[in-house]
Amino acid sequence: MSRDEHHVVPNPDGGWDVKRNGAERSSGHFERKSDAVDYGRQVSRNQQTEFIIHNKDGKISNSDSHGNDPCPPRDKK
Repeated sequence: MSRDEHHVVPNPDGGWDVKRNGAERSSGHFERKSDAVDYGRQVSRNQQTEFIIHNKDGKISNSDSHGNDPCPPRDKK
């Protein structure tokens, strides 16, 4: 079973997409990465999913947990 996640990923045709894992279509397309991150973070909070931000090369640059974190920090138990 995969985690519920939203990703900010580069679009091959330019700009940035916000996609839920497993979805073929994006839930939003933006010219600027910062706009995609703002929108994706809001969606992730509302749906309590993991939020993962990718660089232009596709590698993960940052992530946040807005749901049930499977690996909470030791001081947050």
